[in-house]
Amino acid sequence: MSATDSFPELSIVGNEAVLSGAWTLGAFGALGSSRRRALFRTLADAGRKASTWRLDEVSRLDSAAAVLLWRRWQAKWPVELSIPDALRPTLERVSVAPISEPAQDERIKFSCIEQVGLWSLAGWRDLFRLFKGLIELFGSLILTGFRLLRNSSLIPWKEFSANLYRAGFKALPVSALVGLLIGMTISYLSAAQLKIYGADVFIVNLMGIGIIRELGPVLAAVLVAGRSGSAMTAQIGVMRVTEEIDALAALGVSGTVRVVFPKVAALLIAMPLLVVWVCMAALLGGALAAYWELDFSMLHFFRSLPDAVPIANLWICLGKGAAFGFLIALLACWFGLNVRPNTESLSQHTTASVVTAITLVILVDAVFAILTRNIGMP
Repeated sequence: MSATDSFPELSIVGNEAVLSGAWTLGAFGALGSSRRRALFRTLADAGRKASTWRLDEVSRLDSAAAVLLWRRWQAKWPVELSIPDALRPTLERVSVAPISEPAQDERIKFSCIEQVGLWSLAGWRDLFRLFKGLIELFGSLILTGFRLLRNSSLIPWKEFSANLYRAGFKALPVSALVGLLIGMTISYLSAAQLKIYGADVFIVNLMGIGIIRELGPVLAAVLVAGRSGSAMTAQIGVMRVTEEIDALAALGVSGTVRVVFPKVAALLIAMPLLVVWVCMAALLGGALAAYWELDFSMLHFFRSLPDAVPIANLWICLGKGAAFGFLIALLACWFGLNVRPNTESLSQHTTASVVTAITLVILVDAVFAILTRNIGMP
């Protein structure tokens, strides 16, 4: 505030409000907090009591102070107003487009039912957007596949092999370890119950059907979704943040061919193999636990396995693996492509990719269970 200005002041004499000093945003800021609150309280009282306002001694008036006065006048001119001609245009500009008094609480309060309805609508809207995006991406992949079949020289073999190595080969140790431990745990718990009824021989049926038909594919899908699916989303998301996807488009390179198609194709091939690998590890763990708990020969365990588990279960297992792999890769790529150019969006989409993939894997597994309930059962 310049030396020629003074602090804003207001006094009430009867039904007259007399203003003096500089009424500007800077002058308000220069006031101490206690003096500023006192000034605003006096201004509020003047707005209720005064019908005559005298601004002859006001040296400066800016838009912020004019809006403040106009609100106190309740968006209409006082009965009597005395103001210098130099300050009147500022008030007239405010009066042309008056600003209403803000509400004391702008937060909208909803009842529980209304809130549940809003959440439901938001959920359906997000679900519709997800399936619409997946269908569009799936159609793009179909067109890309036909294009690559017509011109095999465009197939990105290096990107495909790199994704196959990362999503398939590098996942073998952790998937084998988890499968082995899960198989041992289930076999141990099952053996403890079967021993009570003298039904030790049925451990082969229980482990074979349970692991090959259901547990193996779902366990492998959860591992791949958490490991490879999140990595794919993060990789594509970083490419979005750093504008590499836009750079590819500017160079005339299809992002679907170079980025999406290799990941989906690699996981489509790697996933059934990983499912078989997890099933083998889980069955080995089950055989070990059956040997320790039931003194059941491991050789007899694996010899009895083909008779206890019809071959149709293996085809169901492979079919689930291919479906889960395609779904996980498609979701990972879609969430990665929808990352906004900031790190917070990257973390949110990576988390959403894993959670959505695991949820849809369980739903698709339930659909498989219903459709194949009469196939492959002993």
